Amino acid sequence: MLFRDSATSVAARNLEGSLSLRLVENFVHAHRRRPGTSEVRSWERSIPALTGALLDAGLGEVEMLIEYALPLTSKRADVVLAGVHPATGEPSYVVVELKQWSAAFAEEDAPLLCRVEAYARPVLNPIEQVRGYCSYLTDFNGALERIPESVAGVAFLHNATEFGISSLREVPEDLRGRMYTAEQRGAFLDFLRSRLAPKSGAHSADLLLQGKVRPSKQLMAVAAAEIRDREQFVLLAEQRVAYESVLSAVRKSRRSNHKQVIVVTGGPGSGKSVVALSLLGELYRTGVTALHATGSQSFTKTMRKVAGARKPEVRSLFKYFNSFMAAEPNDLDVLICDEAHRLRKTSANRYTTAALRTGRPQVAELIDAARVPVFLLDQHQVVRPGEMGTKEQIKEAAAAQGLECAVIELDDQFRCGGSDAYVTWVANLLGLEGDGPLAWEPDGKVELLTADSPRELEDFLVSRREEDYGARMAAGYCWKWTTKITPGMSALPADVVIGDWARPWNLYGDRSVLGAPSSSLWATDPAGFGQVGCVYTAQGFEYDWSGVIIGPDLVWRTDQWVVDRTASKDPIFTRATPDDEVERLVRNTYKVLLTRGMVGTMIYSTDPETREKLRSLIHPGTGVRATALV
Repeated sequence: MLFRDSATSVAARNLEGSLSLRLVENFVHAHRRRPGTSEVRSWERSIPALTGALLDAGLGEVEMLIEYALPLTSKRADVVLAGVHPATGEPSYVVVELKQWSAAFAEEDAPLLCRVEAYARPVLNPIEQVRGYCSYLTDFNGALERIPESVAGVAFLHNATEFGISSLREVPEDLRGRMYTAEQRGAFLDFLRSRLAPKSGAHSADLLLQGKVRPSKQLMAVAAAEIRDREQFVLLAEQRVAYESVLSAVRKSRRSNHKQVIVVTGGPGSGKSVVALSLLGELYRTGVTALHATGSQSFTKTMRKVAGARKPEVRSLFKYFNSFMAAEPNDLDVLICDEAHRLRKTSANRYTTAALRTGRPQVAELIDAARVPVFLLDQHQVVRPGEMGTKEQIKEAAAAQGLECAVIELDDQFRCGGSDAYVTWVANLLGLEGDGPLAWEPDGKVELLTADSPRELEDFLVSRREEDYGARMAAGYCWKWTTKITPGMSALPADVVIGDWARPWNLYGDRSVLGAPSSSLWATDPAGFGQVGCVYTAQGFEYDWSGVIIGPDLVWRTDQWVVDRTASKDPIFTRATPDDEVERLVRNTYKVLLTRGMVGTMIYSTDPETREKLRSLIHPGTGVRATALV
């Protein structure tokens, strides 16, 4: 939230010219960047329109929570009004989406999307947008658990006429999703009065802000229900745009033999896999032929196990990218390619028959396989030589076949406590973005700590597990991995050795051994704690607390990172792998490992100079000894 005060006070600040300056200042502090010109303009024009309506309705004491951050995500509601219900006397909240649009038109074949002249691509209908915000808020704020009916939602298009937005009303309205225009200002005031009394809303605002944030629904834990019941997830903003765009493309393909490629990009935790599973569940139930494919053995096997636990036929929905070498063109309606940054140049490997060794690009095979191929990717998560999935390569492959390619960016954050500041910090730390490492400034969404030893890191994670949090340790691939377990062994080989501390890598293979889960289930099976995971078992998953061991393959020397390829034991790196590619992949590896934690991350480096650098970057308020938190 950028600012909170009564409607009367907000109006007074705006009149004296200080409101916009205060919002900009708070935005920079929260997000480590300046807001865009259009965002500032919306504050200067839309907030006065709303405060004017509140004052005219006699609701000057209602609290306005401006740019309210939805829990566990970087998505923000424009304003949440907090007050007292005029009939019940209970807390009452109105989520307000403010639009400066003068006109908008429903997208053909996709009424939940609309076209606005200022935007190149369709956006979500504001009725549906604010309805999604309301549902998400009641799902994740504990203060609303017992009073979900206290939340209402409204889109206020204060510059629009009814004529200019009439087609948007094809979307049904209800208490959580309704819309008013400038011509309906009187009705808008009546609606506000029906939900808010002319009394102080300070107590209601306090309750909302102090409400306990319930942990995000873990993707794997609800995958089975998601296939059968899409209500497990609430898709927000660009997530919903991606979802509706695919469904619209499916309808077009069935009606007019139309084929379209869709690319959905986003950083770790932006919700790509949630979109993928939501689509699969919807398509599966409505009889549309669709499959889910990845290049990740761990992700695919986990999906098969969890989603197919009670419905074995569901397991067949999850494939690998190299499963489509012999597929008939357009045999599927939809192919959902999750983790598409793991695309490879070709699908052929040593087991591929000679007849299928055509050298055809893997991306071309996947495009051919369905009328609507969908690629979800984050190109900063490429961690193996030969992985090459980028939006540019997919667009080029689509253009080579004369196909339209739509790109949708997911720029919000649902992992790492919804902290986009943390994800940006990690990218800067590793030199993947920005000008280099920056000091971490706590934002209240995610915890970041350092450890002086691997034992301290493990003890801290054990204490978090005792509080019913999930936790995992993972490390860079800097220790040899025993892949064969000798019969009769009483314990797993302790391959990861740091001083007098030693722990096993996650298991190699598909079988559980000595109580440890198979490698593909390390991240999701509670028995995975106690083994050290690697990037190949952690990628694509999330857990509450993440312990990351930075090995000797990445060390800080004076004023820069140095990648030591000789310290890597990853067999995927060969003498033929160029130094610059090894450096990029090592940095990407640690970005993956550092962005798995939903609640927090603790970092340990095996190198003293690197540990000192990390301590200097972690804010003193969070860079405390783990034992002080137990």
